[in-house]
Amino acid sequence: MPAISTGDIFRANIKGQTELGKQVQAITASGGYVPDEITNAIVEDRLAQGDCEQGFLLDGYPRTVGQVEALDQMLEKAGRAIDHVLVLTVDTDAVVQRLLKRAEIEGRADDTEEVIRERMAIYARETEPLLEVYRRRGLLREVSGMGELDEVTERLLGAVAPTEPAAR
Repeated sequence: MPAISTGDIFRANIKGQTELGKQVQAITASGGYVPDEITNAIVEDRLAQGDCEQGFLLDGYPRTVGQVEALDQMLEKAGRAIDHVLVLTVDTDAVVQRLLKRAEIEGRADDTEEVIRERMAIYARETEPLLEVYRRRGLLREVSGMGELDEVTERLLGAVAPTEPAAR
């Protein structure tokens, strides 16, 4: 199952110095989010590729109400639906430290503490409201993102594992 990360797609375009990459670089350097119309078009194009026919995992999308609406339309047009929405719950300061470490290891110039905190403020304003949308639809699975990678992975897999029918 392909994992589709809008962040990875954006970084590849930045690295390749494409027109999209230049636009995205200017936006992300200031801590902003890439506009919905750009992100939606990229996701729609990616979901239309053959390796997504049997399913996919979206990472970092949707992040706004407009993106939820666009995704709903994309999936409806394709006769598909979302099975689960996972959200990792984490301590803000822990996230900042993790991302600063990642920036150091991977050489991500856009991951400064100021930029990370701005992205987190945007997340709280624009993305957290989506959790309620998916909670009402019965799709939301909240998973603690604290701890070692193996522990978090186990919790994530448990959150999407099929449940056994109740014994009768």
